[in-house]
Amino acid sequence: MDASDDKTTALRRHHALNPRADAVRDPAFRSGNPFFDRGDLVQVKYEMLRRVREEGQPVTGAAAAFGFSRPSFYAAQAGFLAEGLPGLVPQRPGPRRAHKLSDAVLDALEVRLAEEPASSSADLARLATERFGLRVHRRSIERALARRKKGPRETR
Repeated sequence: MDASDDKTTALRRHHALNPRADAVRDPAFRSGNPFFDRGDLVQVKYEMLRRVREEGQPVTGAAAAFGFSRPSFYAAQAGFLAEGLPGLVPQRPGPRRAHKLSDAVLDALEVRLAEEPASSSADLARLATERFGLRVHRRSIERALARRKKGPRETR
């Protein structure tokens, strides 16, 4: 495995592998210079922003040259202005919290546990399906109840 394979693996792990690397038409990324990596999404976004800000390229042209739409350019710009380089790293895909297990659902599950302490997480999952029409994995229920028991996170 060479260094480029290692980098590709790392980019993939951090969701920063450019899925549209072939759409990057910018000359610097097509020159063969190993510094410019079309597969590095953060580098591509940064260079696109730099071309507009420092070299005065029009947004539409720069976005197209780097394989992005105008709205994607503005989203990258907003992320960069708010957070710097970390703002260009794609967010982890998927839900950010236990979105199915609302307070009402957890309240009902806790009531069942209080009434029937021997209820398993599989029993609670069945209850969530029967009463709320939710398909929830038993481990999700276990984690949500544990988080609730712990209380809200303290700010650091």
